[in-house]
Amino acid sequence: MTGATPRGPFRYGDRVQLTGPKGKLQTITLREGGELHTHLGVLRHDEIEGRPDGSVVRNSGDHEFLALRPLLRDFVMSMPRGAAIVYPKDAAQIVQQADIFPGAVVVEAGVGSGALSMSLLRAVGSSGRLMSFERRMEFAEVAQANVETFFGELPEWWSLHEGDLAEALPRDVEDGAVDRVVLDMLAPWEVLPAVSDALAPGGVVLCYVATATQLSRIAEFLRGMGSFTEPEATETMVRGWHVDGLAVRPDHRMVGHTGFLITARKLAPGSIPPEVRRRASKRSYGDEDQEIWTPGAVGDREITDKNLRKRIREAERAADGARHAAALRARDDA
Repeated sequence: MTGATPRGPFRYGDRVQLTGPKGKLQTITLREGGELHTHLGVLRHDEIEGRPDGSVVRNSGDHEFLALRPLLRDFVMSMPRGAAIVYPKDAAQIVQQADIFPGAVVVEAGVGSGALSMSLLRAVGSSGRLMSFERRMEFAEVAQANVETFFGELPEWWSLHEGDLAEALPRDVEDGAVDRVVLDMLAPWEVLPAVSDALAPGGVVLCYVATATQLSRIAEFLRGMGSFTEPEATETMVRGWHVDGLAVRPDHRMVGHTGFLITARKLAPGSIPPEVRRRASKRSYGDEDQEIWTPGAVGDREITDKNLRKRIREAERAADGARHAAALRARDDA
């Protein structure tokens, strides 16, 4: 298994993305005897099962729906979430800017709902290895179910570790054994000493942070360590365009700021980075400044236990369906 989207006809347990008459998208998991009820009528899952990808089906109201297997970006935007996700536009930039390559050994923290994990798993391939670290196992359960749903099974080259990265990384990984580290966490500077030890010379660390204050602090911390190159920071904005004949204009809505990416590379032991000349600036931080980076201050909303349990059940049901579809595919191929 390489994480490629399955080919062939739809099977029960498959995720299907349906596009209705007005372009509205709905994602369902095919079930025997299942039905999709909308104000336009009822669409029976049996009408979709056995048809090829890209088919058009009609519901009881004689309305047409286009049935397609979700792309990774579609799956990520519709999957159950325990924590906020890394949006597809940022995941694509992370894979590129961190130079995630087939066969790479990659460390990821935290896992959240597994959105970024899926992009990383595809990028490293079965010849690579992804080690994901998550403090909260409730989130890890949602992520694991989402990954299994998308891939049809849990990739053999993925391992999920519980605990704080600063403590777990030295325990689980040898020094210099990691090619890339991707950090999606509130205070990534707290784990950088452990990350520096784990990275091979020339390796890349990439941090995904939400606010400018976090961005400033992580940049100064990287510079102060003396074991990384000068950090580079970017953000990505995506604007769609309306194209209809000669009516060509930008869409009224766009995906604007979701987060900043900041990257740096590990220096060889004993190397001193060339001095970068810049204007003098204030770089001191006190304990009172830490309040700026609390979850509430950066807009990190806590999910309730009840809601989280619901998301876990949804993700596990989708994973059960994916396992069933994979078993049917294996039976047909035998």
